[in-house]
Amino acid sequence: MGYKFKKQIFGWMDLLRFKKLVPNREKHLSEGSEKPLPTSYKVNEVAAILHPGLQKATLTAIKEETKDTKAYTFELSSPMLFRAGQYVTLRKKIGDSLINRPYGVASSPLESLHNKSLTLMIKKAGFFSDYLFDNAKVGDEFEIVGPAGFFYYEPLTDKKEVIAVAGGSGITPFLAMAKAIVEGQEDFHMTLLYGANKEEELIAKDELDKLPQDKIKVVYVLANEEKKGYEHGFISAELINKYAPESYTLMFCGSDGMGKFLNGELKKLKGLHNFKSEKNAVGMRDIKPATYKLTVHINDQVYEVKASNNETLLVSMERAGLSVPSSCRAGGCGFCHSKLVSGKFSIAGADKRRLADVKFGYIHPCVTYPDSDMEIIVPQAK
Repeated sequence: MGYKFKKQIFGWMDLLRFKKLVPNREKHLSEGSEKPLPTSYKVNEVAAILHPGLQKATLTAIKEETKDTKAYTFELSSPMLFRAGQYVTLRKKIGDSLINRPYGVASSPLESLHNKSLTLMIKKAGFFSDYLFDNAKVGDEFEIVGPAGFFYYEPLTDKKEVIAVAGGSGITPFLAMAKAIVEGQEDFHMTLLYGANKEEELIAKDELDKLPQDKIKVVYVLANEEKKGYEHGFISAELINKYAPESYTLMFCGSDGMGKFLNGELKKLKGLHNFKSEKNAVGMRDIKPATYKLTVHINDQVYEVKASNNETLLVSMERAGLSVPSSCRAGGCGFCHSKLVSGKFSIAGADKRRLADVKFGYIHPCVTYPDSDMEIIVPQAK
């Protein structure tokens, strides 16, 4: 319904109102506050915390956890809010290569929100982690993107009782969850079965030992060492059933080998409600070495780089110094989604591409190994 103009009895009254328009406006302006308008609004500040994107991060502390794992603490340029269990992507230019790697967050959500502090647990197992172990020092500048991932407690679908199975550095997301439970950010009870070969390989044991046992029950499981107060062997269905309640959610984060073993045990579990696992970033494959030519189109630029058949296309592009997008590095998020022009390839693990991607010839370079010369079209990293 359109606006109905109220017709005045005497038309000249409209003219009088018009003549008073400018004086009235000047009066209101003179009576207004001289306080400057805000440069930031609450809704924008909240949006920046929920979706921080790329931000600067300064390395403030390095703590050795085991002989091959360290905890790296960063001071963020702005607050970040994440769900305990999520990961972030750490980024740095090394030589000609812009390297991105996803790492689990070991600190609590409140630490990053209130103190702008973030701790990542990093195991020495590749190009970037080797650099961090050998070269990173307090004061170094990095970039962090995130948070990302869906490996966290979901109260709508998960049970109040959670059995968490961790191996090695897979303890990281559960350490963050435990801290969130203690702080009151998460509301569930967690029984944590943490496996390692020997006691000396247990990461963050000093922190785990301090957790309140009424909220988080920690059970250490040693495969190659028998010690009093520890379970011995593998984390099997028998061991899980020993500690499991009547109904529970099972969450797993650990090595691929440990994951395959656990998958084989699922049918033996009693009271299992649902199962959630965190995928590992893809590494090198064991194959007879060969080198191929990889032609990469990024916007209107064309690059030719060497691609080793035992490394993913993503790693080959990073080694060549190309700025390409990446996030999970496990083929699940689709962030590196690229168009295949030509060439043969193999995919690490299960093919997680959408049916439309398969039909129209798209690949995920983070999990794709070259089996011939290849040509791809890759989006520009932001």
